[in-house]
Amino acid sequence: MNMALTGLKVLDLTRLLPGAFCTQLLADYGADVLKIEQPGAGDYNRQFAPIAKEESGSFLLLNRNKRSLTLNLKAEEGRDVFRRLVKEADVVVEGFRPGVMTRLGLDYDALHGVNPRIVYCAISGFGQDGPYALKSGHDLNYLGIAGALQLFGTPDTGPIVPGLSIADVGGGSLMAAFGILAALGARERTGKGQFIDISMTDGLVSWLCYHAADYLFAGVEPRGGVQGFIGGAPCYNVYRCADGLYMTLGIIEEHFWHRFCELIGRPEFRAEQWPAGEAAQRQFADLREVFARNTRDHWVQTLAAADIPAGPINSMAEAFRDPQFVHRRMLQHLEHPVEGRIPQLGFPIKFSDTPGAMRTPPPTLGQHTKEVLQGLGYDGQGIAALAAAGVI
Repeated sequence: MNMALTGLKVLDLTRLLPGAFCTQLLADYGADVLKIEQPGAGDYNRQFAPIAKEESGSFLLLNRNKRSLTLNLKAEEGRDVFRRLVKEADVVVEGFRPGVMTRLGLDYDALHGVNPRIVYCAISGFGQDGPYALKSGHDLNYLGIAGALQLFGTPDTGPIVPGLSIADVGGGSLMAAFGILAALGARERTGKGQFIDISMTDGLVSWLCYHAADYLFAGVEPRGGVQGFIGGAPCYNVYRCADGLYMTLGIIEEHFWHRFCELIGRPEFRAEQWPAGEAAQRQFADLREVFARNTRDHWVQTLAAADIPAGPINSMAEAFRDPQFVHRRMLQHLEHPVEGRIPQLGFPIKFSDTPGAMRTPPPTLGQHTKEVLQGLGYDGQGIAALAAAGVI
């Protein structure tokens, strides 16, 4: 199969979301991702609700196209197996707290000695150095520390919990995937691998490039419900319709605003697209009353016919039935040996020549352990000995 990353061998030591999404992206485009899991328990994510039959639904959405090897890295025999794997690998991805891999003797310096071409990516909350390097944290903590959480909510509600894991995926998974591919490109020129230090918080800060301009260039703190693009502008907001459903109005360009004002019979608003203070509140009140006159579907169809940027706030059920996402095949299915036919989210990146493919379902815990060890030269007796010692 002609895939962009065919032949790339990735050793995935990560758990939970950031590393799993990163390595699934690599796997979808052809990389051989070997998921190395703790014997008996595996990735913590296997246990998270909702459970399908035996596996977690989120695990099933994050681990297709991978193989699973159980391996106890606290045992010397397990570390020896891992070093053998590194000799043949291109990439190692781990998400431990800084220092864990050093204590195991499996940090970048040690593995570089085994394979100088290895690209080693470490994903952590705050990075490998700095005063917060060893600080515990999760997505919400990173959003707060980075100054991003104040962008969500309004002055009345205060900051709210976003519904997506923005730091984990945007600051962690995507930055790690890009870093790995960039390091592999550099290796083509130099012949050498390198260490990649991914801080989810650093990645998140880089996402502030638009709103940070308010502070860096104007000395104004951007806050949700105040600045224009984060809830403070009537022209760029959400509205409740007559049937209790909600829709978005996302007008930025002046010509769209003028067209909208004429359509709803408010030509007096043409001159004040970005009002502030009491003027903004008056305009909000008026637009809320306008949208409350008709159903969401009425407004969606009316504004679409006028080519005005607007749309429904879909439920998950509506989103997965939406003709755009059906056309783009953003919901697909795989056959799993235990779970049966399982849904899968589609490929976010479309290639003309080397598209992604759903080749295999998410692995059961340790499903490929025997296969991997046989590939490293272990015979049946050796594999049995490792099992008896609790290494696999």
